Amino acid sequence: MACDESNPPSPLPLRKPDWLKVKLGGGANYARIKGLRESLGLATVCEEARCPNIGECWNAGTATFMLLGDTCTRACRFCNVKTGNPGGMVDEGEPARVAEAIATMDLSYVVFTMVDRDDLADGGAAHVARCVNAARARSPQLLVEVLTGDFRARRDDLALVAASGASVLAHNVETVRSITRKVRDGKSSYENTLAALVHYKNLAPAKLTKSSLMLGLGETADEIRETLNDLRAANVDILTLGQYLQPSTWHLPVSEYVTPARFEEWRTVALQLGFLFVASGPLVRSSYRAGELFTERWLRERETGIGGTSV
Repeated sequence: MACDESNPPSPLPLRKPDWLKVKLGGGANYARIKGLRESLGLATVCEEARCPNIGECWNAGTATFMLLGDTCTRACRFCNVKTGNPGGMVDEGEPARVAEAIATMDLSYVVFTMVDRDDLADGGAAHVARCVNAARARSPQLLVEVLTGDFRARRDDLALVAASGASVLAHNVETVRSITRKVRDGKSSYENTLAALVHYKNLAPAKLTKSSLMLGLGETADEIRETLNDLRAANVDILTLGQYLQPSTWHLPVSEYVTPARFEEWRTVALQLGFLFVASGPLVRSSYRAGELFTERWLRERETGIGGTSV
């Protein structure tokens, strides 16, 4: 990502609040997942985005697979994934390798995310769908959540993913409208995010839709509430709220460390607005184990006709 060295962002604060301290990765499951990922040549957003929960999730035997390589065509100023132009390259063997990894790990629920691939005519939508369908063909009882780019809100591309075997269709709003252009790449927009989420729900009304919002980037309380209302107007079912953490001094600085109590207040507000499930806390991320456990339980109860409607 290009940086203006004459006017760099402010450095990271010297000390984070105690509630943001996490355990380092380690343990048998952590080593097993890392070794499997490396042997199959796969990428995980856990590593690429420096997720603070990697130790907890990998030790629990879960991971979020990142499809279409490790190079994104967009340069959002909050994200640690590297930026570049993959030149239209697609790994045709990735669907089979991802399916093998999931079967080896004996997963019942998996999350696929992706880098933005504006170099591809369909943004990579067909490849994502192939990965989902390959994983479910190998593991028929598997539930899949996909966290995709906006595909420039192109309905035909979104339809490819919506028609796949994924049960949860996610795309992140990331931040409030007023600072979207500062936080996200210029090819992204608040309007395209909402349009993509609306398309997903219209294309697959029986599937769950999901989005995520980072706090601590300078947004106001009124702007947060506006964003939550916009997401509900788009019929988004599941919401995650988490603290933005600055990956390096060249990324946007943290404006505020939001307290756990404040996150709980926003969780209450969001539930009152009608979201089916809300995960809200400083260390919550789009792919968050508590949210995945709830979603899996809800979906399986719906399959059997038992429950499927409780928060």
